[in-house]
Amino acid sequence: MDTQAELRIVRAAYAKQVLAAAVVDDTRLAQAFAAIPREDFLGPGPWLVRRWLRNYASTPDADPVYLYIDDVVALVPERGVNNGQPSLHALLIHQALPAVGEHVVHVGTGAGYYTAILAHLVGPSGRVTGIEYDASLAALARANLASYANVEVIEGDGTQVPFEAADVIYVNAGCTRPATRWLDGLADGGRLIMPMTSDQGFGGVAPERMASAGAVFRIERRAANYLAQWISPVAIFPCAGSRDEASERALAEAFTGGGWQKITRLYRDEDVPDERCWLRGPGWCLAYH
Repeated sequence: MDTQAELRIVRAAYAKQVLAAAVVDDTRLAQAFAAIPREDFLGPGPWLVRRWLRNYASTPDADPVYLYIDDVVALVPERGVNNGQPSLHALLIHQALPAVGEHVVHVGTGAGYYTAILAHLVGPSGRVTGIEYDASLAALARANLASYANVEVIEGDGTQVPFEAADVIYVNAGCTRPATRWLDGLADGGRLIMPMTSDQGFGGVAPERMASAGAVFRIERRAANYLAQWISPVAIFPCAGSRDEASERALAEAFTGGGWQKITRLYRDEDVPDERCWLRGPGWCLAYH
């Protein structure tokens, strides 16, 4: 059996394992994970892999088979920037429900692996706008995704870069507040996947601490209304442009008080009573009903 045929079998098994770990039944998503070569986005091996609560360890050699695991792989190890955990992305992408023909905005493209999976899901009739703050990573993603005709990569602040109305905004960095650009940029029926993290929500967070340091929310726009629900705990790299000390303190206090799993709405510019708000910021709040 040739190497590429062998890797196709490995990828198919990897896709099944990743979706099983995410407790997701999604044939299209499994096909996307099976189709996209992870090694195309991680540079030459050997690679540094980081398993839960352990330091980076090098793969034995440059055989891509070592990349088909449910672990993060280093992109910029000295800064803790990684290609993220596949099962977490499987869960979040499944919640985003990108459909054929839709426009996805991927904030925090990194080296482009999950951007490529999103591009596979929306197909040739859809498109993905990838936004990456780090100049070197944006250049790398642009090169890695050069053969994807339905992808555009933009270097810039994902909270400020203008984009056309999005059916999905998929944010891959920890925020302390929703960016106005994201809320305004969602099409009617559009879904925003947004990780929110306190200053404890990055790096080697102990499992018992992670749930009270970071949470991913799904925001769905219905005309002028925004439905909200908690999806998952998370530890993730901070989002440049969507953090400040005041909102970070407020978020940490909200996590201390609990209750994030009960959130059902995001309100904008409305006078919502404090007892209904889990977290309030200038012109918005995440609320219970």
